[in-house]
Amino acid sequence: MQKGRALYTGKAKVVHETDMPDRLILYFRDDATAFNAKKRGVIANKGTINAYITAKVFSYLEGRGIPTHFLERVSDRELMVKKVEIVPVEVVVRNRVAGSLAKRMGREEGAPLRKPVREYFFKSDSLDDPMISEDFILADGLATEDEFEAIKEKALIVNELLLEMFQKASILLVDFKLEFGRADGQILLADEITPDGCRLWDATTLEKLDKDRFRRDLGKVEEAYLEVVNRLFPDFPEEVSL
Repeated sequence: MQKGRALYTGKAKVVHETDMPDRLILYFRDDATAFNAKKRGVIANKGTINAYITAKVFSYLEGRGIPTHFLERVSDRELMVKKVEIVPVEVVVRNRVAGSLAKRMGREEGAPLRKPVREYFFKSDSLDDPMISEDFILADGLATEDEFEAIKEKALIVNELLLEMFQKASILLVDFKLEFGRADGQILLADEITPDGCRLWDATTLEKLDKDRFRRDLGKVEEAYLEVVNRLFPDFPEEVSL
């Protein structure tokens, strides 16, 4: 398989075509953005760490019945994936009050929710990814009823599986973002699952181990990402160090 031209350059990844029409290469960059790219920076080794975490997590989910677009890790920063049509709806699953939810509700961060909360956002950088309702998703044709039911169900199952995975690493999964795509009449989990799109706190100290360290200028961003991958996957290559 040969990597071809770049089809799309996003905030943290580059999508390349290949010589196979139904396969793409995702290249993970060290670039970091926040507040819809209004804040920019670089996190050392982030691309390598995020590619590794995504490959491992997606393989874990595949083994437990969640179909994903992931196929294989082809280099330290590159994943081969199935080509999908991305559903333009970002799903945020929340287990604790944090981030925008804390601001909207006027509450301090950290309180556990009685049940997971799913929120939906229209995938549009130019509009700052506005929150949208279930009714709008269906009324605007962003997804069919069957597709949206599959997305909602899979989001909760992914949450249960990730809670278990992170708990074993003494990490609280506070909230996280998911994206889904269509391929061959099926809804597949797509994009990535990394500290870029998850709020992850140390289960004992509640120290933040995710991109909030970059957003809020807390420092030790690179150390936090490396801590997450090493706790989850002790087999992470030793040559990647700070």
